[in-house]
Amino acid sequence: MKSKVLPSVPLLAAGVIATPAAAATVSVTIPRINVAEYHKPYVAGWLEPVGGGAARTVFVWYDVKKGGREPGTKWLADLRSWWRKGGRSLQLPADGVSGATRAPGTYRIPLPDNLPAGQYVLKVEAARETGGRELVSVPITVPGKGGSASGKTELGAVTVR
Repeated sequence: MKSKVLPSVPLLAAGVIATPAAAATVSVTIPRINVAEYHKPYVAGWLEPVGGGAARTVFVWYDVKKGGREPGTKWLADLRSWWRKGGRSLQLPADGVSGATRAPGTYRIPLPDNLPAGQYVLKVEAARETGGRELVSVPITVPGKGGSASGKTELGAVTVR
């Protein structure tokens, strides 16, 4: 069977085919901390509508492969703010949300495509064994306006673009 190739130039000129807008991303930096006993932090990021409403977890990094008597999920409650805002009711591992802990570096995570327009606060929380705990908040507007903030110890720059 012979396939028919349709010309794309008239469709492009008519505006029928359009490229999708670039998806918003969160950039999270985990700083290198020089201590004798370093453990990768558990980190969670979630969105809260400014006007109130349910929080939506965007990502959670923990020891997903730890098993035995102390599964990796046992220590997620150390991410206190996230845990109270909905982490305790999240069925883990959650597809597209759960991931392993990360070494120091900068990581990009896409924001959900189906966010309703409005104002939100992106919150990123980190907790580390034999370390500290830190929470960073970044106000954003969907669509359009991103923002950034920076932690002091357990988190570096957190940016939404």
